[in-house]
Amino acid sequence: MSQSVELSNLRVASTLSDFIANEALPGTGVSETQFWSGLHRVVQDFGDRNRSLLEQRDRLQEQIDVWHQTHELNDATRSNYQQFLRQIGYLVPEGHEVEITTQDVDPEIAQVAGPQLVVPLSNARFALNAANARWGSLFDAFYGTDVIASAPGIEAGSVYNPKRGNLVVAKGQAFLDEALPLTTGSHAQVANYLVAKRGKQFSLIITLEDDSVVALKVPEQFAGFTTEGTQTTLLFVNHGLYIELQIDKTHPVGATTLSGLKDIVMESALSTIQDCEDSVAAVDAQDKVAVYRNWLGLMRGDLKESFSKNGEQVLRTLQQDRPYTSVNGTRMSLPGRSLMLVRNVGLLMTTDAVLDEQGREIPEGIMDAFVTVLCSLHDLRRNGPVRNSRSGSIYIVKPKLHGPEEAKFTDDLFGAVERVFGLDQNTIKVGVMDEERRTTVNLRECIRAVSARVVFINTGFLDRTGDEIHTCMEAGPVIPKEAIKGQPWIAAYEDNNVDAGLASGLMGRGQIGKGMWPKPDNLSEMLETKGAHPQAGANCAWVPSPTAATLHAIHYHQNHVQAIQEGMRDRPVAALQDILTPPLLENMELSDSQINAELENNVQGILGYVARWVEHGVGCSKVPDINNVGLMEDRATLRISSQHIANWLHHGLCSKEQVLAVLTRMANVVDEQNAGDPSYVPMAANLEDSAAFQAACDLIFKGREQPNGYTEPLLHAWRRRTKLAEAHN
Repeated sequence: MSQSVELSNLRVASTLSDFIANEALPGTGVSETQFWSGLHRVVQDFGDRNRSLLEQRDRLQEQIDVWHQTHELNDATRSNYQQFLRQIGYLVPEGHEVEITTQDVDPEIAQVAGPQLVVPLSNARFALNAANARWGSLFDAFYGTDVIASAPGIEAGSVYNPKRGNLVVAKGQAFLDEALPLTTGSHAQVANYLVAKRGKQFSLIITLEDDSVVALKVPEQFAGFTTEGTQTTLLFVNHGLYIELQIDKTHPVGATTLSGLKDIVMESALSTIQDCEDSVAAVDAQDKVAVYRNWLGLMRGDLKESFSKNGEQVLRTLQQDRPYTSVNGTRMSLPGRSLMLVRNVGLLMTTDAVLDEQGREIPEGIMDAFVTVLCSLHDLRRNGPVRNSRSGSIYIVKPKLHGPEEAKFTDDLFGAVERVFGLDQNTIKVGVMDEERRTTVNLRECIRAVSARVVFINTGFLDRTGDEIHTCMEAGPVIPKEAIKGQPWIAAYEDNNVDAGLASGLMGRGQIGKGMWPKPDNLSEMLETKGAHPQAGANCAWVPSPTAATLHAIHYHQNHVQAIQEGMRDRPVAALQDILTPPLLENMELSDSQINAELENNVQGILGYVARWVEHGVGCSKVPDINNVGLMEDRATLRISSQHIANWLHHGLCSKEQVLAVLTRMANVVDEQNAGDPSYVPMAANLEDSAAFQAACDLIFKGREQPNGYTEPLLHAWRRRTKLAEAHN
C-alpha cells in the first residue's frame, strides 16, 4: 500500500478512501464515520470467522485425501465413503423441507424466464453494453453471425448484402410463426399490420397478400404500439417476454418485405451479472476502485464511455425505458435496461486495500459487500435518471461457497451490512453459485441458510469440475477433460440443482440457472443446442454477449419454462451416489499420443489465458484454443485445466519434463496466435523472464497444493509482481 490513511482503526489505501469520500458516499445519507466504523466492526465480527471457515475447508480436504490414499473408491466402498463424509461433517444432515420466503424480487428474476448476461465490471464499455442488452435486434443477430452461413454470394461483407438480408427476414418470420402464430397463414404472407381503435381499445388487424384478414391465434399477445415518423412499432408478449415488430416501408430492409417489416427487436438479457470476480483481474486498491467506480456509475445511472468505432467517436450511456400505448389506450413503458446483479468475490482472497488493527489484509469479500452495497444505495435512493431494481432490492451473487456454514456466514454478513446502512432486513438478496462439491451435496441446507434472501442458484460446470478434480485428487487419475462432460455425476449435479430449487420454492420467486456458452463466434451451434437449458427446467442461462442473449431468447419463446418446471416437481431426485462418483480413468487405457494431445490442449489454453491476465490485467477474454476456435476463458476454465494436469502429474500419466516440453512448444503456438497484437508480450524467446510463462508453470506444478485448486493466489501474486516491475520501468 503506497499511500494510506487511518480510518476507524483501519489502515486504508488512499485511492479507496478518496473514492468512498468523494464519489460513493455523497447522496447516500451515509457519513464517512458510519461507513468506516461499520466496516471496522464487521471486520472484527466476521474476519476470524472467515478465516476459520477457510481452515475448515483445508481440514476436510486433508481428511478426504487420507481416505482416498487408504481406500479404493468402488461399488463396494461407496456407502462407506458416504458414511465417512457424514462423520467428518462434509455431508450434513438434512432437516425438514425448505421453503424460501424471499420478498420484493423484481419480475426479471422471479417471474420471467430468459437469458442472463455475465460481463467483467472492470470494463465500462462491456458493462454498459450488457446493461443495454435488455433489447436486441434479431435481424442483426442473424445477419452478423454464423446462424446464416456465409456461403458464396450471401456473405455479410462490409456493406449490406440484400441476398443475405432476405434469408434473415425469412428466418425471422419463421420465428414469428412459432412465437406469435396466426389463425391462418404465415407472417411471411402478411401485407399489412393495422392498429385499429374501437372505443378506448386498440386491436390488431392483419391482412395477408390474398386480402384475407386473419388474427393472432392468441389475441392477448398484442400488448401495445408506438409510432414515430414513418415507423410503427407493434408490441407483443409471449411467455412473459416482449417482442417488437418494427414496420417501416421506407426503410431499406422494410422496403424489401411485403408488410414493411424492418426489424424484430426482442427482449434479450433480462438480467445481467456485473462481475467483480472470475472475469476481472483486480489485485490491488487501484484495480478494485476502478471496478467499484463502474458499479457506482451503473447504480447512479450516469456511467458513460467514449470510444472510437469505424473511425467515429461514440459515446455509450445507459438506455432509457421504452414508451408505448397499451391496448387499452393508456401509456405504458418497459425497462430499457437489463436488471443488474453484482458478483462479489468469495471467501478465499484478502485485500491489502484495507488492513485491520493487527496489520492483516481483510477478507476481500467483506470489502466487496460494503462497497457494492454502498454504491447500490444510489439506486435505492433514486439518485439517478434510471432505476435498476423497481422492487427496492440489491442483488449480490456469491460464488465459491463451500456448504451451509459458508452460506450462513454470507447471510449473517449481509445482515450486518444492512444494519450499518440502516436498510430493512433482507434488502440485500443473494445468488448462490452451486459450483463447489460441498455445496452441491448439501444444496438444500445451503438454501435453508439464506432462505429469506435467496433469489438465485446456478450451476457452473467448469469450477465444479475443477473442485471435483481437486477434491478427489488422491482417488486416482481423471479421464480426459472433454470426456468429463459425459459422466453421470455431471447430469446428476445439474438435475440436483433444479430438484433442490423447485423443492425449495424458487419457482415464482427466483432463478434456477445454467452455465455459460463458451464459444462466442459459434452461435449457430448455440442456437441448436442451448435450448436444452430451459428444457432442463432452468429459467435463466448464461451467455457471453448481447447478440448471444438475443439468439438465446428464442429458446424461451420455444419453451414455456414454468410449465416445464411444473412437470418436474414430482420426478425422482438425482442420486447422491451419482453426484459423489468422480470421473476417474479406472480401467481406461490412454495412448501416448492421447496423453500428449490432452496436455497440449490444456497447456495451450492455460498459456493463452494467463498471458493476458498477468501481463495486461484482462480477467476474461476470447482466447483461441489449439484449433484456433475462440473460447471465452476466465479463472474457472483455468482452474479445471491446471487441476487436470496436476492430477495427471501426481498419478504418473505424465512427467514434469514432459509437461515442460509441452509448455515450451505451446509458448511458440500462443506467440504465433497473438502475433498481430502489438501489446502482446512474447514468451518463447525468453521463458525464464516471462511472467506469464512462469505463472502458468506455477499453476500446474503447484496446482495440487493450492487451496481447493483455486488459481487466484498465484495469479494475483504474478500480476502484482508484473505491475510492480512496470511501475519501476
